[in-house]
Amino acid sequence: MAGLNWVAVLFFVGFVAVTLAITYWAAKRTKTAKEFYAAGRSVTGFQNGLALAGDYMSAASFLGIAGMVALQGYNGLIYSVGFLVGWPICMFLIAEPLRNLGKFTFADVVAYRLKPRPIRTAAASGAIITVIIYLLAQMVGAGKLIETLFHRPYLEAIIIVGVLMMAYVLFGGMKATTWVQIIKAVLLIGGATVLVVMILAQFGFNPGELFRQAALLSDGSLIIPSKEPPFDRISLGLALMFGTAGLPHILMRFYTVPDAKQARKSVFYATGWIGYFYILTFLIGFGAAVLVGKKAILEGGGTNMAAPLLALKLGGNAFFGFLSAVAFATILAVVAGLALAGASALSHDLYVGVFKKGQATEREQVMVARIGTVILGVLAVLLGIVFENQNVAYLVGLAFAVAASANFPALLLSVVWKRYTTWGAVSSIVTGLLLSIGLIILGPDVWVDVFQKDKKAEVIKELKIHDAVVAGLPKGSAEQAAADRKQIEARMPKPVFPLKNPAIVSITAAFLVGILVSLMKREPEAEAKFEDEKLRTYAGIGAD
Repeated sequence: MAGLNWVAVLFFVGFVAVTLAITYWAAKRTKTAKEFYAAGRSVTGFQNGLALAGDYMSAASFLGIAGMVALQGYNGLIYSVGFLVGWPICMFLIAEPLRNLGKFTFADVVAYRLKPRPIRTAAASGAIITVIIYLLAQMVGAGKLIETLFHRPYLEAIIIVGVLMMAYVLFGGMKATTWVQIIKAVLLIGGATVLVVMILAQFGFNPGELFRQAALLSDGSLIIPSKEPPFDRISLGLALMFGTAGLPHILMRFYTVPDAKQARKSVFYATGWIGYFYILTFLIGFGAAVLVGKKAILEGGGTNMAAPLLALKLGGNAFFGFLSAVAFATILAVVAGLALAGASALSHDLYVGVFKKGQATEREQVMVARIGTVILGVLAVLLGIVFENQNVAYLVGLAFAVAASANFPALLLSVVWKRYTTWGAVSSIVTGLLLSIGLIILGPDVWVDVFQKDKKAEVIKELKIHDAVVAGLPKGSAEQAAADRKQIEARMPKPVFPLKNPAIVSITAAFLVGILVSLMKREPEAEAKFEDEKLRTYAGIGAD
């Protein structure tokens, strides 16, 4: 086939062949629920740190952030910083309690001393919706990548990713998913490092010269913040920071290690790898802005293709193929982790914890988890088709807002506050979940850009015609022209909720509602178990 990048094809086929072989090997060792959900708790801290990095460094990190920095400069950097600063919260607040109190999902921790059925119902709902939004971002990134790389239709690309994702989880469980993530992390960090060395070589290994040229090319706009409302940036920062500690597929990884010490080591190693990688994405984004250019990025596949196009310019077809295939490996590893987390919430929390009241065989649990994987895979493909043109970093920002609002407040308060009650936790989760999703829908990116897309396009067209006409008029008519323009602008559709990311409102509301409902009526049974919970949290006595 003409124009096909055979280096990318061979590397892609090689990665898929190796990971499917790992899946086959893992399938023979995945019989029990413990092996399926948590790899038999046999993963070391170093291995899990790499796997956590592989799970976390998603399409949003590599494709989305690089593209946002290339086109928006300073404003794209909040994603790089925000994704990283959540890890100290995981290390100091979440890792040890999670590993000592839970078994397979974060709902285990919240339900440890509270009534399990209402908690698991609410927590699983929050987890599944977070997973679906995050999955959607990965599917969009994968579809665009394969469409550009292999010259295949977007629909075909989405289906290929969905099928591979289901194969890893259905047959290999957590053991296969862990090794896919480790291999992908090594490839991605290595590929990004080589790309950055190539970028810096163009500027005499002087990053200052790179930034100087970026400033010159953009009249300074790439290195200064835009005039967006500060609350929007603060809200996004909160979502990225606290969302990390509420992501189901990340929290689930802490159950794969044998004890809390290894859980802390996992976060330590993961923070190092992730911090290094986000420094690289920052440089890749500015490199693409200077060496590829905004026009070429937008014409070559859109925002998400900035990094692969930069690789093509600096390293030719061979390096472009390698890096694109690595980006695809990135997506496969992340969607496998997400599918497993979603399937675990469906099986362990809803089926076993709610419908079967804890009375289900291990064979039933694994079977339901596999059915859940298929359902999530089909849903991810369908949603990936609907949201084809969204920036993947933006979509992940929304997933973080839901995780930070629905999952994090309940998880933290259940561990640190004795007075926390079952209905306090449930109301906190439901408030965070409904408010974050509701405000996203009422915000500018859905209410205006989706629901009123045609009206917005019509007003923009009118403004362009008006400006073209005004440009040819004598100066004396400027005052009337300005008044006419204001009248046209007044017809521009406006969102019900002004912020693009609702985290600043939804996180605050989730904490407040959880605290107020808990204070309304005490739960003596939950308070009585708090000291036992503390002993297990910090000493690990009785941990699985």
